[in-house]
Amino acid sequence: MVAGGDGTGKRDWRPFVYGGLASCVAEFGTFPIDTTKTRLQIQGQKLDKNHATLKYRGMVDCLLKIGRTEGVAALYSGIWPAVLRQATYGTIKFGTYYSLKRIIVEHNNGKESVTVNLCCAVIAGAVSSAIANPTDVLKVRMQVQGSHGNVGLIDCFKDVYAHEGISGLWRGVSPTAQRAAVIAAVELPVYDFCKSHLIKTFGDNIANHFVSSLFASLGSAIASTPIDVVRTRLMNQRKLKKSGGPFPAHIYTSTSDCFIQTFKNEGFWAFYKGFIPTLFRMGPWNIIFFITYEQLKKLY
Repeated sequence: MVAGGDGTGKRDWRPFVYGGLASCVAEFGTFPIDTTKTRLQIQGQKLDKNHATLKYRGMVDCLLKIGRTEGVAALYSGIWPAVLRQATYGTIKFGTYYSLKRIIVEHNNGKESVTVNLCCAVIAGAVSSAIANPTDVLKVRMQVQGSHGNVGLIDCFKDVYAHEGISGLWRGVSPTAQRAAVIAAVELPVYDFCKSHLIKTFGDNIANHFVSSLFASLGSAIASTPIDVVRTRLMNQRKLKKSGGPFPAHIYTSTSDCFIQTFKNEGFWAFYKGFIPTLFRMGPWNIIFFITYEQLKKLY
């Protein structure tokens, strides 16, 4: 696929493997915060009677209530599709980004630019998230159900497939790809930019990786949360093959409809529901990821 950095012409698989391993490590460390983000994002929907009430006042309140009423294990509901997602999404995203960037830089006489990094990040983020979308749908469904759902990964997959068809596994793929593109477009170039400019101050070490990760997390959280709210709501809604009885076939007809209905019924700040856990998760997630990634690189 790409020439190796050692000039041998061999395929360099390391960015893909490192990206996948580092993503899985980061996911385990921050998953309970992600569960609170999902719960906060779906509550208060006037069009969805199941989630119309505001059960949680914030991230800490959500963590405590889930732990108290459903058990600590409920905070890790959906962890296995999440890990499976990172094993695919993280592997493809980071491997593609660094591979594409290296190819372009090599053909550009070693010159690197923000524009090149941005384009590589958008492509890597959108493609990898679209491929991994089914695991994201299963993760969101299991997080919302918590201990009340009491279903495993396979059972959740069977339920979605039986009632919604194969298209149910790609629910919300459009905002998912858009969100991933935005996150990658902000996160990866910002990290690389900060890292290169902080080398003079810190050197290429953990302190540099830590600070660069924080800046990357803040930027991506601000840019991506509105799309993430829409993505979560679309993924959680069940669009049945046949809509008999009292339940409608769907709540939101499309990404744009979800944006419009959310703004009309809940106002602008509804798009920033779950922002605090998003930021608190992205910060540690990126710190764990980039430090793990950099340390894996140094092994070879």
